[in-house]
Amino acid sequence: MPTAILADDERLMRDQLRLRLGQVWPELDIIGEAKNGEEAIDLVDQLKPDFAFLDIRMPGKSGMEAAAAIGNKSNVVFVTAYDVHAVEAFERGAVDYVLKPAEPERLQITVERLKHRMSAPAGSTGGADVNASVTAMLSQLAEKIAAPKKTYLQWIQASIGQDLRMIPVEEILFFRSDEKYTCVQTAKYEALIRKPVRDLADELDPDLFWQIHRATLVNVNAIEGVTRDIRGRHLVLIKDRSDKLEVSRSFLHLFKQM
Repeated sequence: MPTAILADDERLMRDQLRLRLGQVWPELDIIGEAKNGEEAIDLVDQLKPDFAFLDIRMPGKSGMEAAAAIGNKSNVVFVTAYDVHAVEAFERGAVDYVLKPAEPERLQITVERLKHRMSAPAGSTGGADVNASVTAMLSQLAEKIAAPKKTYLQWIQASIGQDLRMIPVEEILFFRSDEKYTCVQTAKYEALIRKPVRDLADELDPDLFWQIHRATLVNVNAIEGVTRDIRGRHLVLIKDRSDKLEVSRSFLHLFKQM
């Protein structure tokens, strides 16, 4: 029976990954869990699992540092929230990856790759070549992570009647566009700008503003919850307001942890 350990500083993420792995690979025995890279290294030394699923960013030793220390002792699978540009590093590497949140379809691909690796004849995975590939991948990913942090808009200049107002972005509840203007909604007033949501999405901090529709951005801190209407549409509820903002199907994954 194949064995694995999971390493992630978030308990909910470990629980989710354990559940999803159980669905797509019931034979896999999860024999240990770690909250950081140091614990993951110790577990690999003690339990000698076939696979180590490592979150990249953890307190203390990161997943990358843990992978470097683990070396050939276990097959590493990185668990990451990084976007497609950072994922290029994995595609060229000798290890696999799982994007957060772990979706069954993508996880199934990873599992098939891992099964293939287990069934390959001893020595056929390349030994030193694998190490060199992993080292190169870690180096490339480290460069991407260390790149200068992008700066985001802190203020929005918007029109209220004949007046212009500078609005701090943290005061904005949501943006909603029509064909000509974008509405900027705060708790106290509504203003208008000409910049479309697709441009704002690139200029606002994605940890603060989620795009939930091609025409809508919402402040995460303003979300009270999500409901469904009689047509089955998902709607975001805004704190202390009657507004209900429709969520497109392509953005529903943002709310799977809620």
